[in-house]
Amino acid sequence: MFVKAFGSSVHGIEAITIRIEVNVSMGQGYAVVGLPDSAVRESLHRTESAIKNMGYHMPRTKVIVNLAPADLRKTGSGLDLPIALGILGASDQLNHAEKLSEFVIMGELSLDGKVNGIKGILSMAIQAKKEGFRGLIVPRANVREASLVEGLQIWGVASLQELVRFFEDENSLSPVVATGQAVLLQESFHYENDFNEVKGQFSVKRAMEVAAAGGHNIILVGPPGAGKTMLAKRLPGILPPLNMAEALETTKIYSVAGKLSGQQGLIQQRPFRSPHHTLSQIAMVGGGSNPLPGEISLAHHGVLFLDELPEFSRMVLEVLRQPLEERMISIARNRISLAFPASFMLVAAMNPCPCGYYNHKEKECTCESGQVNRYLNKVSGPLLDRIDLHIQVNAMQFDEMSKDTREEDSSVIRSRVIKARTIQTERYRNHKTVHTNAQMTTAQMRKYIVLEKEVTDVLAQAMKMQNLSARAYDRILKISRTIADLAGSHQVQKQHIVEAIGYRSLDKSSWGQRFK
Repeated sequence: MFVKAFGSSVHGIEAITIRIEVNVSMGQGYAVVGLPDSAVRESLHRTESAIKNMGYHMPRTKVIVNLAPADLRKTGSGLDLPIALGILGASDQLNHAEKLSEFVIMGELSLDGKVNGIKGILSMAIQAKKEGFRGLIVPRANVREASLVEGLQIWGVASLQELVRFFEDENSLSPVVATGQAVLLQESFHYENDFNEVKGQFSVKRAMEVAAAGGHNIILVGPPGAGKTMLAKRLPGILPPLNMAEALETTKIYSVAGKLSGQQGLIQQRPFRSPHHTLSQIAMVGGGSNPLPGEISLAHHGVLFLDELPEFSRMVLEVLRQPLEERMISIARNRISLAFPASFMLVAAMNPCPCGYYNHKEKECTCESGQVNRYLNKVSGPLLDRIDLHIQVNAMQFDEMSKDTREEDSSVIRSRVIKARTIQTERYRNHKTVHTNAQMTTAQMRKYIVLEKEVTDVLAQAMKMQNLSARAYDRILKISRTIADLAGSHQVQKQHIVEAIGYRSLDKSSWGQRFK
């Protein structure tokens, strides 16, 4: 007999429906065709054991499993379950095998017939709904994740035998009701770290607010113990909440990467990723034999924090340049080319020298001559150009730390950020790929940032004195637009430009002069 079932395969963060054709005929031998990887080829061994241990029999004739489209590489173990059902249907052990084509079926089989969870279920559910399937059958461990897609029936199964009974009697399993919007933002404003725990540092907090309001990248430079990491960890708490589209896209990335637990559904808070400086290029941007998202994609719609920036490999830092501009990363491998989203805020922190005390007011720098410049120059000019705000973080004095004053809560700062973001949402409502000031194109800058002559003169003088690049010029304009939005001003005024110029303090010919 010939039987057809449907599964799914994830490429990048999107799913592609796979047609599983099973034919049982006279002859001998088992074969899986259609560009399967090793995990898919091994599925016949898992399937055979699961079928036997569930009380069924594996055909002793010729079994051919075709995975279509045949020119697309199939990866992972999630096709075990539809292959097993196809074999049972083609060998006349499954009632109503014609119903297989109504569902997308996914799951990894254990040797005893149990169904294990897999990665990428959310992407598969979205694709199944788009293509009009009646429902999705998944491992029970993935039900919560799949139920985020409204308008699609979800059935969770624990074993192959349970699924066979479902095709004999659909009432044996109840579909799960989609949760969708109901779970969004239940705990989106609950953050352990709050800006009210940071004493002083008012100018740095202001810079963080500007960065959050416009989606700008920021670098913090200062001695050890000045509070750089403490400030960075509190940035997600002042960002606007994820909307439904952002939450689904972020969850899809984590699902494909296998970073969702069985009890975790929709990701409700903006990601905060803080990788160690020893990570590789592939770990940063994604890839591998079966390409998976890297840290820049896991930080999508959130924050990527790189502490001790000069300690990262120069090649790792340089691969950030393209995704910082294009907000996506393209990965080309043999026979496959994938694109992962990477729209993140970069927050970097570093010391002014290897010992950390170059030009410190109280502590003496122990670095040798020339060592400071070699350390600072590990961060290339092109990468620094792509970081919008450059902030010096000074060490706190005892008087400031010992003051018993109430600092501003993150919720108060967040309310101002949300107002500024609302202005930007309205401004860019007709631009599908632009949502914040940091994402503006050159044409949009000319349209939305019109400067009076007095303001232009101030900017021209700063460009000449600091020898700024064209990219730095664009960054200053974007930052000034964000500062104006925070002030509720339609026009970018002189004070907005002056403040924005102050956030480019590292744009000088010699890094060593920046802290004198």
